[in-house]
Amino acid sequence: MDEKESRLVELVLGGQTEAFEPLVTPYRKLLLTLAYRLSRNIEEAKEISQETLLRAFRYLGSFDRRRSFKNWLLQIEMNVWRSLGERAADEGTLRELAAWNTHEDPEERLAGKEAREKLLTCLDGLSPREREVFLLRDIEGRSVKETAEVLRTSPISVRVHLSRARVKIRRLVKDRFPGLMEAQR
Repeated sequence: MDEKESRLVELVLGGQTEAFEPLVTPYRKLLLTLAYRLSRNIEEAKEISQETLLRAFRYLGSFDRRRSFKNWLLQIEMNVWRSLGERAADEGTLRELAAWNTHEDPEERLAGKEAREKLLTCLDGLSPREREVFLLRDIEGRSVKETAEVLRTSPISVRVHLSRARVKIRRLVKDRFPGLMEAQR
């Protein structure tokens, strides 16, 4: 935890609740993006993010300052997502997740976007834990250590769930969208 965050936590715990806003502002976009990727519904994502911030405020006194504040927020968000139980797929909201393309050619960009949308629909074939690990590692780019901390599990467990998730996604892509893997090579 950096010096600025530590000072803001102390201020909030000391009764200056207005210090909470600058404490969490750097993480609002991250929280909303991850919530959207988990729920694939913008309204649900807003609800998850809001509940995450409410819980963070409520339980700030229990935050272990030796840990990363960002990872603590992400851990709360995962718990909120699990407690809401939203697992329904909404293919129309996967577009935002698929916006990673760097191709210059519009036709290639469209083909890449469509391929990623198809690939991401396969997330529904994963267990909740596999999906969480896959999103944090392969979509968000978190390290194994960070992912383990957020999910309160061991790095070995993260590697096992990630491996299973990747195998399942490859199988689902092959079954649901024959030819997609070859087209991306």
